[in-house]
Amino acid sequence: MTRKSARAAAGPGLFADAALRPLADRLRPRRLDEVVGQDHLLKGDGPLARMVAQRRLASIVLWGPPGCGKTTIARLLAEAVDHEFVQLSAVFSGVADLRKIFAEAADRRGAGRGTLLFVDEIHRFNRAQQDGFLPYVEDGTVVLIGATTENPSFELNGALLSRCQVLVLKRLDEAGLETLLARAEAAAGRTLPLTPDARTALIAMADGDGRYVFNMAEELFALSPPAPLDPAGLAEVVQRRVPLYDKAQEGHYNLISALHKSLRGSDTDAALYWLARMLAGGEDPLYITRRLVRFAVEDIGLADPQAVLQAVAAKDVYDFLGTPEGELALAQAVIYLGTAPKSNAVYRAFGAAKRAADETGSLMPPMHILNAPTRLMRDLGYGKGYEYDHDTEEGFSGQNYFPDGMARRQLYRPSERGFEREVMKRLEYWAKLREKKQGGDG
Repeated sequence: MTRKSARAAAGPGLFADAALRPLADRLRPRRLDEVVGQDHLLKGDGPLARMVAQRRLASIVLWGPPGCGKTTIARLLAEAVDHEFVQLSAVFSGVADLRKIFAEAADRRGAGRGTLLFVDEIHRFNRAQQDGFLPYVEDGTVVLIGATTENPSFELNGALLSRCQVLVLKRLDEAGLETLLARAEAAAGRTLPLTPDARTALIAMADGDGRYVFNMAEELFALSPPAPLDPAGLAEVVQRRVPLYDKAQEGHYNLISALHKSLRGSDTDAALYWLARMLAGGEDPLYITRRLVRFAVEDIGLADPQAVLQAVAAKDVYDFLGTPEGELALAQAVIYLGTAPKSNAVYRAFGAAKRAADETGSLMPPMHILNAPTRLMRDLGYGKGYEYDHDTEEGFSGQNYFPDGMARRQLYRPSERGFEREVMKRLEYWAKLREKKQGGDG
């Protein structure tokens, strides 16, 4: 009896569950060349393409966002090199499951067949559990493919990472998501009930997640509206996708870094975009305002002394108004900081001062600038020779205020941008006066 006739004899009930499988599962690629969006790994001279061509897999960690094909790639790699595919979720599995899998893999290896162990969310295993993989990966009992959405350098043991090649998967771009929608339409035998603008909006909502776009397509096919939906109609029937953003993990640091560097580069529009992304992801506005205050003193400083006041005021306004009205204060601060003249002269000056302090140790201040509240201290020379700057003609005495035995250093070097241009003029004027007065003293 053929497979087809066996299915017919069994009746529809036996295979009815196939129709109940999610569209994303039913349309999972059957060959590596059907995988979308990861050509840098799977085509040409890509690392996975080379492994398949040589029929020799190394243990790897697939790092990428949800819905980019990590599980599918692992399954197809096992088929390509004729390994047993064993899937394990770090969320639901423990040491007992691993021991059983390693024992079965050892028996399989003795019979001449390899095992590809795919561990989803591998970063969920603790450090001790991760160490348990090491001997079996090292002796070839299993080829380990771990999948993670988190930065492996933060979440995985160094020993495990040294035995695995980390491959970065990309979020799917618009072209890749459009390819998946076309596959969904081919499988359904009809087009999605969307206007062109709504189709574009759906792809944007997917945010690079192939699984999400399949799920939305399946929902729209089931809906069968009387007329194609426009973007507003799509928004009514499809719940808005929450942006991918983990406040406690790498996404948190990536986006705040993007905001900071956009401000430093005076790209105000990009900075506003990253601010909006962080707020949409649920970031704590207080954390953002702390970073804005830091930016004001680190990257603007005295080029615009008002910058730090604007940043602190944004915090006060947000505390007073809350969300969403208070978010406008953050936007105003971002615009002010983005358009302000930039200088890190204060930041560099303080760094130089700290290095000088480390180098010179415990040198005492010169005697003439020490207070002498007691007769003994006056007799010892405390305060002797001090010139009161306000009593001089220029309001500037030009005396030395560095420790005796330490040569004068110029720690603060203002830029020629913004208010620091005026500061530079003052410093140059005082430097000339100091040179004149100290020369006259000599």
